[in-house]
Amino acid sequence: MGKHLKGKGVVDYDYKNDILFFKTQEREYIKSIELDHIIVDIDKEDFLVGIQIFEASKFLNIKKKDLLSIPNWEFNANVYQEEIGAKIEIRLNFQIKVRNKLTKINPIILQNTQENLPNSNLECVAVV
Repeated sequence: MGKHLKGKGVVDYDYKNDILFFKTQEREYIKSIELDHIIVDIDKEDFLVGIQIFEASKFLNIKKKDLLSIPNWEFNANVYQEEIGAKIEIRLNFQIKVRNKLTKINPIILQNTQENLPNSNLECVAVV
């Protein structure tokens, strides 16, 4: 697969603008790539270190108020180099509380980009 990074991270939700953020701690991004409904952040070693999901409630089919509290989460990002650009696969695994019951959400986001990124894998889990 290429390079592998494992880290802890944080999640945040901007209720007003309906943007959901997942990002690693202690890794600074140097560039962002805008894709359909999302922006991914890339660090100086070409790891995908953060994701912003725009119109998150619509994109994930979850009520905005339910995105305010995400107690447990992780994301796994894989980048596969192709002849032209790269394919990005993001697997989110998180819980939300709906009517006092934890509900698992497991979307998989697949996007192509013209950016030339090397093969890499990032595992990021919530800071506890």
